[in-house]
Amino acid sequence: MSKVPLPMSMPSLAKRTWPKVAALGSLIATATIGMTVPAVAQGLPLIRDSEIEGVLSDYAKPLFKAAGLGSGRIKMRIVQNDAFNAFVLDGKNVFVHTGTLMQANTPNEVIGVIAHETGHITGGHMAALRARIAKDQTRALLAQILGIGLMVAGGVSGSDGLGGAGQGVMFGGGEVIMRSLLAERRQQESAADQAGLTFLNATKQSGRGMLATFERFAAQEYISDAQKEAFARSHPLSLDRLARLRTLVETSPYYAVKDGPELQLRHDLMRAKLSGYLEKPDVVYNRYPETDQTLPARYARALASFFRGGPGALETALAQTDALIASRPSYPYFWEAKGDLLMRAGRTREAIPALRQALKLDPNSSLIQVQLAGALQEDQGEAAVTESVGLLRKSLIDDENSRAYRLLANSYYKQGKRPEADAMIAQAYFIEGDLKQAQLFAKRAQLKLRSGTPEWLKNDDIVNYKPQT
Repeated sequence: MSKVPLPMSMPSLAKRTWPKVAALGSLIATATIGMTVPAVAQGLPLIRDSEIEGVLSDYAKPLFKAAGLGSGRIKMRIVQNDAFNAFVLDGKNVFVHTGTLMQANTPNEVIGVIAHETGHITGGHMAALRARIAKDQTRALLAQILGIGLMVAGGVSGSDGLGGAGQGVMFGGGEVIMRSLLAERRQQESAADQAGLTFLNATKQSGRGMLATFERFAAQEYISDAQKEAFARSHPLSLDRLARLRTLVETSPYYAVKDGPELQLRHDLMRAKLSGYLEKPDVVYNRYPETDQTLPARYARALASFFRGGPGALETALAQTDALIASRPSYPYFWEAKGDLLMRAGRTREAIPALRQALKLDPNSSLIQVQLAGALQEDQGEAAVTESVGLLRKSLIDDENSRAYRLLANSYYKQGKRPEADAMIAQAYFIEGDLKQAQLFAKRAQLKLRSGTPEWLKNDDIVNYKPQT
């Protein structure tokens, strides 16, 4: 699985990274799915995919708008982890596990989770936690905060060992401080519930999905933290809170509202894609047997046919993908999947027409632009390299990622533009969090770039950047 780090906020450059980000679908090309590292050791294993990001964006945008958070301010991030969990770390990103998407039967269940996390953002709960730490610098409090951090990290990474370590630190001292902090967290959870339901009502959506999620984990309040799901560990739930939530949901005028059939189909296709790419082929065939002839089931089996391998695997997968395209020719992601499978099989030139059609149907997809640019570079022709430059520069306007920068560097090298290529490599390293290499390439690029140009200024920012403690 190729690694494509994501941008976040940073002083001066407005870029920071979640290292070790993985790509799915439109950016899978160079490695095996599932080869991501634990979040605690190397950063969150994030997945990038046009289809899935589009679905989550459509789930979230109305909620963000109702919350007054503005268009494009908050990004939905997909964490490759089988556990059911979602969380916020700042006011700019909502993280959702692939396990949540796979286990949620309806869009409304995921929408309810996003609404709750939006409540945390509008409530400024992460800022409140940071202020609490800054206000009391005692060793006991910091040790307890570290304990909570380890427990959350264990939930993100799926590591019971880390979760247990956090629990051990938590009960090691400072009990009064910790009880106060946990009480504050429970208040924040309840406030996030109420805010989330306000956003759901404002967008005329049911809260049944949110209620179903919390009812699912209510029983886990009575078992040890080591056995709880990540979501239950990081979202403490009381019976009083659940009762209040149930009352608010059931008295909403939108309680009976259901997801539309087209949205449900997109949700099911998303789950099928995740299954096809992330699960073993035998698991996919058990989940989606041949007797299931729905579009999502056929989608999952087409992908699993390729990953099963063996003689004729590609031809079988392509035949199934072509059948999907025939069923819904205007759906860009069936075309994208065909192009991706061809690229994985080393038949890159054959992938170009399929990727062109995918981009034609979804012209604003930066990830498909990058995928097509990568395929064009394999063509080696001067015109193809020039076209790839245009696609990559366009993709980087609103969605910077290191793969796009590295491909752009490769195009510039082929065009004999060494300083520009070094500048792109610097940007890639910077997004990936390797400041030493970023500054090395930025300094080298600056020697030949014209002073004051946009690329020179970006590299100057990298050269002068000093990490905050």
